Amino acid sequence: MAIKLPRLKSKHPRPDAMTLVEHLTELRRRLVVSILAVAVGGAVAFALYNHILSFFVHPYCQTVGPHHSCQLFVTGPLDGFSIRLKIAAYGGLFLASPVVLYQLWRFVTPGLNPNEKRYAIPFVTSSIVLFVAGAAVAWLTFPHALSFLTAVGGPTLSQIYSPANYLSLIILLMVAFGVAFEFPVLLVFLELAGVLSPAQLSRWRRKAIVILFAVAAVVTPSSDPFSMLALAIPMCVFYEVSILIGKFLKRSPAPTGGS
Repeated sequence: MAIKLPRLKSKHPRPDAMTLVEHLTELRRRLVVSILAVAVGGAVAFALYNHILSFFVHPYCQTVGPHHSCQLFVTGPLDGFSIRLKIAAYGGLFLASPVVLYQLWRFVTPGLNPNEKRYAIPFVTSSIVLFVAGAAVAWLTFPHALSFLTAVGGPTLSQIYSPANYLSLIILLMVAFGVAFEFPVLLVFLELAGVLSPAQLSRWRRKAIVILFAVAAVVTPSSDPFSMLALAIPMCVFYEVSILIGKFLKRSPAPTGGS
């Protein structure tokens, strides 16, 4: 007589079989892991404070040249400590971002069907790559922006930067570029959702270019022409690339959903 062995319970139950309490427990577990990762990343950034600060100050040193001091000046006894804490917080978020994104991915993917998972991986990967690319472009163009901002004030003004204002500007610029570089991901998503079509984007090309330059002029924190062009030109290129990707996806056969 055959003996039936009991089935082992799945470690991760299906989302449609999970209760509200189980969903909340899973969410809490993912949040705890993410918070611990940010804390560990913050401790590492706190220890590497001098290297991180030198990285951000490097564009300023390129602006003033090798024969001048590119030090930042504080005006209060607690400013140095607060700047170190701020860099630890930003650095912790950056270093822990792979873990945080993985925890978010593990929480969301059980509820996706195979077709949605097929598109989710390229979307997530391209979003990360484009954000990093945008931040890199902002960091590379920041010396030109700083030179423009220094020159526009005239030779009478002597530039002395505080770490808080300087770091806020360069980090805000990097975040603005990173978010703006997500533009093609948004367009491709709208094309897949049927909200937009490649033909519509082609017809709106001239108006879109004007709007993109206007948006770049508004959202650029430094308000200098170098940063505006460095942001607007890639967005126009991304607009054209999104049209080509939309046409390619329209021609591709629709994927069949798995069981």
